[in-house]
Amino acid sequence: MVKGDGKWDMERQSKKKGKNQRWNTEHRNRKWKDANRKNTKRNAVGRRQGRTQRADITVVIPNYQGIGYLEACLKSLYRGSLVPEIIVIDNGSTDGSAELAVRLAEQKTPAFRLVRFSQNKGFCAAVNEGIRLAETEYVMLLNNDTEVDEDCVKNLYRAIVRRKNAFSVSAKMLSMRQPEVIDDAGDLYCSLGWAFALGKGKTRRTYTKEAKIFAACGGAAVYRKRIFETIGYFDENHFAYLEDIDVGYRARLSGYENYYAPDALVYHAGSAVSGSRYNEFKVRLASRNSIYLIYKNMPFLQILLNLPHLAAGIGIKALFFAGKGMGRTYMEGIAEGIRLSLSKEGKRQKVSFRSECLGNYVQVQMELWWNTVRRITG
Repeated sequence: MVKGDGKWDMERQSKKKGKNQRWNTEHRNRKWKDANRKNTKRNAVGRRQGRTQRADITVVIPNYQGIGYLEACLKSLYRGSLVPEIIVIDNGSTDGSAELAVRLAEQKTPAFRLVRFSQNKGFCAAVNEGIRLAETEYVMLLNNDTEVDEDCVKNLYRAIVRRKNAFSVSAKMLSMRQPEVIDDAGDLYCSLGWAFALGKGKTRRTYTKEAKIFAACGGAAVYRKRIFETIGYFDENHFAYLEDIDVGYRARLSGYENYYAPDALVYHAGSAVSGSRYNEFKVRLASRNSIYLIYKNMPFLQILLNLPHLAAGIGIKALFFAGKGMGRTYMEGIAEGIRLSLSKEGKRQKVSFRSECLGNYVQVQMELWWNTVRRITG
């Protein structure tokens, strides 16, 4: 059912969100095996409607001032070989994009919902609301500045269903302006404190095999919803940037894996909201979150172990952004990240070390070192 012109009862939604956050905080350190319980709200899989199928998957699209992209994004989903339920979470847009989404959905499908925030609450708050509202086992997150290939949703769905230990599966993102060029083939994280996209700038004829990755890119990936209930949802302290690395990191510490599906193609405009690849807003927020990400997920001894690499990573990036005239912005973000980590809210979100997960910590650390080699050697 379409929910558009009538605004949701925001007070009711806020109370529901607060309850969910408290529940998650109290239970975020449960053993990962608790997440294997079945979701009782599963829909029928493979129900045909004309040339398309519906399955146990919902697509959540966070939207902010997306008038130039959202229509094409939604139309590409409606043309797919598997048409999912769609939830658009609007972050206080004033450009008419939310209304456009409602009009388009009324013409195409009844399986659509719109939630409107009165202000921009950021990527994390938006997708968390959509994930909680989804009544399917699998939730795909999709940026509003994307267009999906006809079989993208179907291929992502099949990829995660057949991997019982998968938390997420990332799509192969191609540049919308240069479709022969890869934008993202899954994300890695290394001991320098850097996250980086595999394949970025390379030809689409590369990265053609399925593979394990450190984390899925939240711009186009499918997630197993029930695992969020154990490891926690997207951390809203991030607002945006590196939140997908953080949630993928937490899944890895709990024994789950993240994968890359090369046959799930998504065309991505990139930086549609922030305006460019490097800008003051993005640099400050990303540098802040890079510190917070380390604090949250690494025990103290692991931080000490990686400290020489982390310090080198900060120094290299400081020089890089200084060359772009944003060195001060970058260092201000680092300082903000330290303050956030030491704050009451930051400490509340820190992942507690669990001895039963020691093997996962060792595996992740070895991967951080190997990914540093991969980043340096290209």
